[in-house]
Amino acid sequence: MARLDPVAFGFDHESAGLQEAAVLNARFAGLPARELVRRALTEIFPGRIALVSSFGAESAVLLHLVASIDRTIPVVFMDTLRLFPETLAYRDALADRLGLTDLRTIQPDAEKLAAADPHKALWMTDADACCRIRKTEPLARAMEGFDAWFTGRKRFQASTRAAIQSFEQDGVRIKVNPLATWSVDDLKAYVVEHDLPPHPLVAAGYPSIGCVPCTSKVKPGEDARAGRWRGLDKTECGIHLGLENDGSGI
Repeated sequence: MARLDPVAFGFDHESAGLQEAAVLNARFAGLPARELVRRALTEIFPGRIALVSSFGAESAVLLHLVASIDRTIPVVFMDTLRLFPETLAYRDALADRLGLTDLRTIQPDAEKLAAADPHKALWMTDADACCRIRKTEPLARAMEGFDAWFTGRKRFQASTRAAIQSFEQDGVRIKVNPLATWSVDDLKAYVVEHDLPPHPLVAAGYPSIGCVPCTSKVKPGEDARAGRWRGLDKTECGIHLGLENDGSGI
């Protein structure tokens, strides 16, 4: 099924794959985050969009925002089998608090993992391959059947995210970034307004939280994501690099 009606959105389906993100940004990018989420859920991708969440340091905001409109949305969580136990506990507590009814926990393919990383040390020699097996490939499988997915990325998080738009073409799907233009103060204000619980590791010095081996504490004055893959020329796990970079197509 085509995602956008050609009359309503002003272009033909034959070129939709090239124009869709641009058209969506032109029409909806200026909307407040809540209205953008509502339109994505009910008008643009009804029944065909998921929310992908790490249940990390800032995840509660987007999860609450989306759940306040539709608690039945599929929420995809990737358990890499190398996560902090605090993250798993936070996932369960936050999902219960928000009343999420379709939380889908995805894990790596057991056979591929056993063959490629039998000693759980692949991250030391090839961090990209480790991320691909534990995160990117499982997410690609989980996204089958969806046309789009919500992400919680913001421009302030890193230089690689400084220009992200509300809608991005990512292979055959659209990524929807409702919080792209939000600031740290915006996030804090939302958390206070809705009394959202923080990830327990934030207070311990982890403003960005991933897998245990590749996450370290951040020193005062450092970028919030400085503790991710510290010492490596790597800033993303691969999920947001797109088809042309890692073949994931998600």
